[in-house]
Amino acid sequence: MTALPSPTAVDTAVRVVGLRCQHGRGLLGVPRTGLRLSWRAESDDPDARLVGYQLAEGAEGAEPTPAEPVADSRTVGIVVPVELAPRERRAFAVRVATSTGWSDWSEPLVVEAGVDGPGLEASVIGADTAADGPVPLLRTEFSLDRVPRAARLRLTALGLVDAWINGVRATDALLTPGWTSYQERIVIDTLDVTALLREGANVIVLAVADGWYRGSFGFARRQAIYGDRTGALAQIEADGEVVAKTDASWRTGFGPLRSASIYDGTVTDLRLDDPAVHELGFAGEDWVAASVVDIDAARFEPRSAPPVRVVAELPMTPTSHAGRTRLDGGQNLSGWVRLVVRGRAGDVVTVRHAEVLEPSGDLHVKALRSAKATDVYTLDRDGEHTLEPAFTFHGFRYADVEGAEVVSATAVAISSDLAPRSTFSSSHEALDRFHSNVFWSQRDNFVSVPTDCPQRDERLGWTGDAQAFAATANTLMDTESFWMSWLRDLEIDQTDSGGVPAVVPDIIRPQDMLMGGVPTENMGRAGWADAATIVPLSVYESYGSTEVLDRQRSSMRRWVEHLRRRAGDGVVLPGGDFQFGDWLDPDAPGERPWEAKVSSDFVSNAFYSWSARLLARAERILGDAGSAADYEALADRVGAATFERWGEEAILTQSGAAIALEFALAPAERRAEIADALAANVRRENGRIATGFLGTPLVLFALSRSGHLDEAYLMLLRRDAPSWLYQVDRGATTVWERWDAILPDGSIHSGAMDALPTEDASEDETGMLSFNHYAYGAMIDWVYRTVAGLAPDADDPGYRTVHVAPRPAVGLEHASASIQTPQGRLAIDWRVDGDVFEATLEVPFGSRAVLDLPVTAGSAVTLDGAPAPTELGHGTHRIAVTAPAVATPGAVVPA
Repeated sequence: MTALPSPTAVDTAVRVVGLRCQHGRGLLGVPRTGLRLSWRAESDDPDARLVGYQLAEGAEGAEPTPAEPVADSRTVGIVVPVELAPRERRAFAVRVATSTGWSDWSEPLVVEAGVDGPGLEASVIGADTAADGPVPLLRTEFSLDRVPRAARLRLTALGLVDAWINGVRATDALLTPGWTSYQERIVIDTLDVTALLREGANVIVLAVADGWYRGSFGFARRQAIYGDRTGALAQIEADGEVVAKTDASWRTGFGPLRSASIYDGTVTDLRLDDPAVHELGFAGEDWVAASVVDIDAARFEPRSAPPVRVVAELPMTPTSHAGRTRLDGGQNLSGWVRLVVRGRAGDVVTVRHAEVLEPSGDLHVKALRSAKATDVYTLDRDGEHTLEPAFTFHGFRYADVEGAEVVSATAVAISSDLAPRSTFSSSHEALDRFHSNVFWSQRDNFVSVPTDCPQRDERLGWTGDAQAFAATANTLMDTESFWMSWLRDLEIDQTDSGGVPAVVPDIIRPQDMLMGGVPTENMGRAGWADAATIVPLSVYESYGSTEVLDRQRSSMRRWVEHLRRRAGDGVVLPGGDFQFGDWLDPDAPGERPWEAKVSSDFVSNAFYSWSARLLARAERILGDAGSAADYEALADRVGAATFERWGEEAILTQSGAAIALEFALAPAERRAEIADALAANVRRENGRIATGFLGTPLVLFALSRSGHLDEAYLMLLRRDAPSWLYQVDRGATTVWERWDAILPDGSIHSGAMDALPTEDASEDETGMLSFNHYAYGAMIDWVYRTVAGLAPDADDPGYRTVHVAPRPAVGLEHASASIQTPQGRLAIDWRVDGDVFEATLEVPFGSRAVLDLPVTAGSAVTLDGAPAPTELGHGTHRIAVTAPAVATPGAVVPA
């Protein structure tokens, strides 16, 4: 590291922008401990390099006190050794150094600490109600002797809660407080409500729904999973004084929401909506005193990741079908329909949702299983009404409306409020559409937790889907805090022995999940439970902060040691347990998707080896060389034994070969042979995909990294089923769960599945068919790294070192991509024009680019007309390669 310059030396070319903490911009009431800061720096000097930083901190409004300068070029995940007091607002600033001198101090970042449950005066209160019944309202009035300078509302619930102050909704967040492992962790939102309060009397009203806490949920439709009482906790603080808090003095009654179910939708009777509930002096006929709900306050903690919000609104096109108004939003999404209707008092308006249409034109609702996905409204007067549900969401593109004249309709899309991080476009229209489909599937399924689907009676945080998709998710959106929150719940839901569940938060019991008619334990399933190791390393690689490894190391160790104990005296796992395996292999029996071509024993031990290897890497990064060596040796032993026992048969399949190559199971002397055989398999099948959930994220990498780029592109660009682009050609706007969800003849897959939620379930409740499942979209990570050619370095993560390795192909002669890295915007725009490959590369300050260009023996490589180096610093660079290497998938002849 270059020595720091004099503290008084100035570099006017460098500046600091975007100082933030790990919880994201705009979030109030964050956790008081573990604070980390990150920032970006910019410089107009092409030769400038970061050599150090200096932090300063102090009370908001006061002159911050500088700490000692630090000789370190890092700008991400810098630990702040301070514990904030509850409610404290502390200001931070940073300046950075180059060898020339120091920048100015950054604009201050004010971090406001939250309050843990035991630090609140409020109690949880509720009404005596039944699950899936009417939604209670809670209400009180309070007085202020002046308009406050600053006011905060602390808000959370056992269930879901909305809040209004003086008739105005207190937040644009939805489904508050979101879904966590409620048995141990429920988050508290802190809201700035200064503008909503007034001198004199004020009114606060809460609505509390069942949500994930008590509602009928999971494919077994169990109620009261976390508790049989719902309730809300609210506390208003004005200028530091508690002026209102939930307690037994509040009153409770009912409003227009007669039921609110995540799966089934809402039933709203507008005749029961009394606006006076938000006005002073409201008595409320039949209203009674609220009751206190007994719960350990230690469960409540400050929010650390963005809440769910509206992220898009799309106009819906109305037509007529079978006497109903058919609405088409043009995009499959998670959310609901906002309707403007014209009707008469007492009219009942019904809105039924679906992802796709039957060949007959009817809504396809069989895939919803038991989920009604229906919102019902009873109108209170003649004329126009604007209708929206509450405390629910649906996965849909289409909706049928009956009962009133539709004036207009809007599809309202919701998601955890994660900023888009990247862009991609190319000369291949279908690939661009699939990229959009993957983005939408992530948006639609990142609703508080990473769910499998947004439409049917499931919507669970399947760990296998999450680990398969994590690398792509990290590129498409700013997901770091989202994953950090979910991984907290993964660790909470680990068993005492270290087993990791197949869904997080874990609500599955063996009797809920019948595989082949047999109750099945969901703990410790290979490729699912390994999310404990795979997701943290993926987050670290993409964002560069060690926080995720620091926090999850214990969980990672517990999982790998759980596997080591299961192996007992043997090196490999003994087998015999149910495994999901390479789930939904296209050649598996439709009703038994776990029966993949590749052996589940091979898969389970391959993931055992890989988890041990990832843990070794984490230990090394965190400075424990001894543990790293132990786990690396374990990975080697398990990997070698796995290949020796099952490898010869496994490598005959696409997934088996890809796993053997990508998980470092195959002996070095066999790798080329296995890769050649995999490529031959792909050529024979003309690019046909033969992988399930576990093989799909790996197969393109296994091909391209072993020199078989032609075959990788043959698979990527295939249009016949099964393939990624087949879905696009069938009109998909999100990613399907099954490769052939819509068959070539236009009919819809039956969704047959020999895994019934209950033994007496009807046929309509037993299928498994989703048109919005992100797992197969995991290949978009390969598209960014290989088509666009932008990849973070595993040893210098967070795109501090960027590998620039674009690979053009016949049929894909242009691509453009950008990623908002922790250092700033990284972008490339390349095209093949005749016999020249040309690229414009934008590298942010603080990063370096290592070039791996598509060259042949006859290529000349230039940078702005001069011979190009192999590494580039920040700035915009124009690169040219003559006689470039271009993959030729269309020219590959089947073996």
